[in-house]
Amino acid sequence: MTESASIGTGTVRRSSHFVPGANERMLEKSIATDADSLVLDLEDAVTPDNKDSARTTVAGWLADVDFGAKERVVRINPLDSPWCAADIAETMVSPPDAYLVPKVNNAAEVAQLDSMIARWEAEHGHPSGGVVLLVLGTETPQGLLNIGELARHDRVDALSWGAEDLSAAMGSKANRDATGAYLPVFEYARVMCLVGATAWGKQPLDTVFVDFRDDDGLAAECATSAAMGFTGKITIHPAQIDIVNAAFTPSDAEMADARELLEAFAEAEAAGLMAFAHKGQMVDVPHLTRARKIVATAEAIAARS
Repeated sequence: MTESASIGTGTVRRSSHFVPGANERMLEKSIATDADSLVLDLEDAVTPDNKDSARTTVAGWLADVDFGAKERVVRINPLDSPWCAADIAETMVSPPDAYLVPKVNNAAEVAQLDSMIARWEAEHGHPSGGVVLLVLGTETPQGLLNIGELARHDRVDALSWGAEDLSAAMGSKANRDATGAYLPVFEYARVMCLVGATAWGKQPLDTVFVDFRDDDGLAAECATSAAMGFTGKITIHPAQIDIVNAAFTPSDAEMADARELLEAFAEAEAAGLMAFAHKGQMVDVPHLTRARKIVATAEAIAARS
């Protein structure tokens, strides 16, 4: 794989929902939800003693379970752990659609993971580059420092971030203030994830909202996230999925406005204009780009359904 500013696959990934590895009951419940992606977790949800058995179970799910239209993602263990190589080797027999990679420190590690996956793609006759990477880019201080390069590789399709691991690594007592807002360093990590992903045309995927009982707080955070430019969010409880999906799905009003603006641009361009007054404000190329993205997102979601 080469490194370039390639565009991602266009996978609809509003909600990426965690499923503990080897928990059959939770897998069945998750498949029945409207999550776009299911993240089969071999890292934090599995104790060291159960890593091997969980890996074998998840590999079996990939081979035998019908996930329908849902993206099949495996969160592997970190590259420097004793389990990462085996996670990839065993699950590449019947490969997932993507790997969620935790605690990435730099672009060299992304390239190393690409080489490992490419080896098994060739070994088993799978399409080259068919398995993409969703990179967790701020779980270590080094990862945050190098966030601008982590999404550069062709195999990377999305960049996400994490406050919990980063706060533990830095010795922070908390990652939010008394009002629930992220403390400055963690808001910086969030912002840089967004910038780092979009700089290379990859999906920016917002991190988890850990208080799964606070629906209002989740909805508010999703609204801010979507306004910033994130296009999806990781979920940890089934009750979060519909809230997240709604936040990252263009509303009927947004779609109507976008289509109207596209028609206005078509008329203006025919008259030789690319900047003009529309509904009381001046619009130009950035507004056109935004409208096209809204329509493309809605059409991709509709096609998935």
